[in-house]
Amino acid sequence: MNTSQIAGLVLAGGRARRMGGVDKALLPFGGTTMLGAVIAALDLPVVAISANGDPTRFAAFGCPVLSDGAFQDQGPLAGLLVGLEWAAGLGMTAVLTAPCDTPCLPHGLARRLWPPPCGVISAGRRHHLVASWPVACAADLRAMLSSPGSRRVGDFADRIGMRHVEFPAEAADSFANVNSPDDLDRARKAMAER
Repeated sequence: MNTSQIAGLVLAGGRARRMGGVDKALLPFGGTTMLGAVIAALDLPVVAISANGDPTRFAAFGCPVLSDGAFQDQGPLAGLLVGLEWAAGLGMTAVLTAPCDTPCLPHGLARRLWPPPCGVISAGRRHHLVASWPVACAADLRAMLSSPGSRRVGDFADRIGMRHVEFPAEAADSFANVNSPDDLDRARKAMAER
């Protein structure tokens, strides 16, 4: 595995309704922000942020900001598609994705989730958005988004034959999404205990 062929993609396109519309990516977390924690955990030389709205709010991170374009409001698969096409344009072979609201991710994911497509299972739950994706699946994803039907990440993962790596059940908090102020408190405590 050569990490120079893998681009990181942080998915930050949600509306954060359960957090009162606050931009979750920019919430303080462990001396940085949730987005900063996810970028650090990905530990890749090239990382982009998939987000809609004003891209200048992410200027401090020094990463390209990719909007969903033609597939606006189609969910995380739209962000994945834009990320795959961006990475292919850079000559990358894979994209490692993670949501911006999973700030407790373990390091070393690129190695553990290789070769793509590969996702995470922890405590019996599949985490499709913490996954490696081959850029070669972009055409299939574009076709799926251009047709009526499912927009579920799990359906696309199954469609391309994604395998999953099991992480120990005690690592379940590492993949937990922060969707409420209580979740944020739990994540901060979990990170402080590491």
